[in-house]
Amino acid sequence: MSANRWLTTGNYFTSYQDEQRIFSTRLDKLIFIGFIVCLFAWPLLIKLSNRNMLVLDTILIAIVAVLGLNLLTGFAGLISIGHAAFVGVGAYTVASIIRLIGDDHVLVTHAWPLVIIVAGLVGAVVGAFVGLPALRLRHLYLLMATLSFQIIFQWIINFSTFFNQGQTISVGRVFWFTGKIVRKQHYVFWYYVILVAIVLLGLGVRNLLRTRYGRSLVAVRDNDRAADAMGMHPGLTKVYAFGLAGFLAGIAGALHAYLYRGVGFESFTLHHSIVYLAMAIVGGMGTLSGSFWGPAAIQFLELRVEDLAEKAGHYFPSNMNLSTALRPLTFGLVIVLFLMFEPRGIANWWRIVRSYVKLWPFRY
Repeated sequence: MSANRWLTTGNYFTSYQDEQRIFSTRLDKLIFIGFIVCLFAWPLLIKLSNRNMLVLDTILIAIVAVLGLNLLTGFAGLISIGHAAFVGVGAYTVASIIRLIGDDHVLVTHAWPLVIIVAGLVGAVVGAFVGLPALRLRHLYLLMATLSFQIIFQWIINFSTFFNQGQTISVGRVFWFTGKIVRKQHYVFWYYVILVAIVLLGLGVRNLLRTRYGRSLVAVRDNDRAADAMGMHPGLTKVYAFGLAGFLAGIAGALHAYLYRGVGFESFTLHHSIVYLAMAIVGGMGTLSGSFWGPAAIQFLELRVEDLAEKAGHYFPSNMNLSTALRPLTFGLVIVLFLMFEPRGIANWWRIVRSYVKLWPFRY
């Protein structure tokens, strides 16, 4: 590496410590800080409607959830189609606390950061428990185990009176240092809260991947027998991956409950599990940046499909529900196209752009 890290034009590592740095150059670090400052500053300069802020907040919550799924599927190589159930565990942890002490209790309204962390820990415990079959099962059989958890979760919520049989359980408004967060401040406030959570969790995941515990996930994914020969325990590593994914999903579920001020069964179905998996695929499996690109791309696609269905409705008979037909069609088509032509996802496009900018005007 060049002595002056401000002038470096590429990655010239001379030690493993250099290679494991979060930022390859100081310019990368400066750009990242500037980008974060812009994310925090723009709501103070640009006012969006509540609807647009809700869409943006939903994308941010999906990023938190997909971070966990990418750790599980992308880095550890464990396919899961029950991730929405893990998110639901976090949301229904908040709902359980509310059913026990009420939605206006000081713990729910004032100590909400603690409630969110507790939801994440409950999600981690449930995730590790669901991951126990990974000690003996692999591939398709493990996928069926996660599907079973999704079905069991749906059955428990739908038939449990404690959870209001899947009907909405209200969540009270929270308080901050400035007082009660009223309706006109609600979506902007939670934008900042979720953004802080993403920054902290993103840096936490990036640092985790630099440690032996993060590298063990990749080693087990690539060849679990070789990892076992090197002293790692493949089964426990897989359970540990499920616990990490459950923790991040639990955080996402708690944020979802507070953002929507309610918890309902319809937000944590099998369809949502498939959507999370699609976000990870489109964004890029096994890449940290893919966890950010995927949710944004899928949410943008859904919005465009809704607009297209609305415009097409003027030219087709009213009895044709185009929105119901177009959404699964475009959704499946996008996943197939990415799997065929860009299996590394949007993150690979980002890698190509970064390489081009760094090496310009040279081709190589």
